[in-house]
Amino acid sequence: MRVLVVGAGGREHALAWRLSRDASVTEIFCAPGNAGIAPLAELIAIDPGDPDALLAFAESAAIDLTVIGPELPLDRGVVDRFRAAGRRVLGPLRAAAQLECSKAFAKSFMARHAIPTARYQICESSAQARAIVAAGALGFPLVVKADGLAAGKGVVVAADRGEADAAIRAAMDEQQFGAAGARVVLEECLVGPEVSFFALSDGSRAIPITSAQDHKRIFDDDLGPNTGGMGAFAPSPLLDAASCDAIMARIIDPVLRGMREEGTEYRGFLYAGLMLTAAGPQVIEYNVRFGDPEAQAVMPLVAGELMPLLMAAAEGDLGGRRIELEQGVSAAVVLASANYPGAVRSGAAIGGLEQASQMPGVTVFHSGTMTADRQIVTNGGRVLTVVGTGATYQDAITRAYGGVARISFAGMQYRRDIGRKALGTC
Repeated sequence: MRVLVVGAGGREHALAWRLSRDASVTEIFCAPGNAGIAPLAELIAIDPGDPDALLAFAESAAIDLTVIGPELPLDRGVVDRFRAAGRRVLGPLRAAAQLECSKAFAKSFMARHAIPTARYQICESSAQARAIVAAGALGFPLVVKADGLAAGKGVVVAADRGEADAAIRAAMDEQQFGAAGARVVLEECLVGPEVSFFALSDGSRAIPITSAQDHKRIFDDDLGPNTGGMGAFAPSPLLDAASCDAIMARIIDPVLRGMREEGTEYRGFLYAGLMLTAAGPQVIEYNVRFGDPEAQAVMPLVAGELMPLLMAAAEGDLGGRRIELEQGVSAAVVLASANYPGAVRSGAAIGGLEQASQMPGVTVFHSGTMTADRQIVTNGGRVLTVVGTGATYQDAITRAYGGVARISFAGMQYRRDIGRKALGTC
């Protein structure tokens, strides 16, 4: 089988790495990929947001399955183009992808289909948003979300009216997120631990993959601004078999039914970001693809062949298949450039990659890297994800940070508490 993975980050490296271990996969291509993916796949210089260019390549290279990694190509209708041309592709249609690409759509969809989520208001203007904040109906702290895609940075948890006003001003008046902030969603702030839950859908049924816990804030102890994710561990010890079944029944399956009722279907990975409240799990957000860095934490735990499952989902027939997991757990630590999540400078030489990768139970996935002057250098905010696997969370954490200790580049920053929550220490 010839596979095309679309994207350039750590999630795509993890997917390509896992598919490269399948006997049925004979050749992997990645558009555009990164320096870490290069040893596993032929890198193709195509913009992931260009449906026509991706389709033309898939046809010319006789690709058997295209796997879409990030959300932007889904919002651009890449899956629609591929399916119209009769080519196998894994990911939701553009209409279904609005579950992530528009927070307003997602909240309205959840309300229509009785999916548990926080109370909210959709605001079309900054004046309307400020009036709702002033009325205090949603209380404080208050969550302010840019409606569109903002690379994981369009969410602010405002402690008071002043912080809420600043978040509204940044999104709607100053347009810091461009068109993504033309509308905002205001939500009550749910209380409880956060968990990510992943499933794979063929449009009419879904099978669970596993869970994880992400670390969004830049600094230890969940301090500082939100990022695209600074680390994760998997699976979450907060979910047992019964709670996973309940999440499938109340939070995953209703998406599939609701999409079909509204004239589309949902195929591909489905990610539910959940708050485990006193009233039960409630949805913070849906993502219409695998998470990053959660994919890096989960892929080393997937047993058996992955390719047949992805093909079956793309073809709309998972049947009685299931995803098997290895015994053990993982911890994934993101290494980021100086000043992330703000503006960063690229081009810093990275040392220690080979030494870290050779450590038992350690895998290094590249997110923002490129090759310059025959060496691997930084190329973005999140640079690498170092994953440790082991029989216990402590084993996995120790291995991950052992790998981190081997790697260096100018300005490297990372959290030192990834996985602590799994140990019950905070």
